[in-house]
Amino acid sequence: MRKAILSLIDFFYPPFSRWIPQHTFRYLATGGSTFAAGIVIYYLVYNFVLHQQDIRVAGLLVTAPIAALAIESIITFFIGFLLNKYLVFTQSNLKGRVQLFRYGSIVITNIMLNYAFIKVMVEAFGFYPTIAKIVTSIILAVFSYFSQKHFSFRVKK
Repeated sequence: MRKAILSLIDFFYPPFSRWIPQHTFRYLATGGSTFAAGIVIYYLVYNFVLHQQDIRVAGLLVTAPIAALAIESIITFFIGFLLNKYLVFTQSNLKGRVQLFRYGSIVITNIMLNYAFIKVMVEAFGFYPTIAKIVTSIILAVFSYFSQKHFSFRVKK
């Protein structure tokens, strides 16, 4: 399965080979897939599960955009970890549980930044929630790449 997915990704690599290394292209492809899945999941949850309605959890009001973010984040956490571990950062010699813990630390940081960025964009600047999510995801993708490469899946010397 891994070889088939990598063959598919690598099939699209040649036109980009002048500008970016294959490893970075693979990260962009898998990250783009996780990103796209996240946007679709967020949209579906926000519009069809939550019906754009805020919810109460343990007596606290959780706005629909933030609730959709929480649900989407849980699902894409597992998608992203598996794609990164088995397709992109395969050279890492860290134990899987260490990778998972470090990956989770970066994801938690991203969730907090997602929360802050989306809250500000939606409530302070009036962005539509899905657009705020897209803008936030692009900013955090750059942060995530370097964090995953140099922390979560680093190669011990």
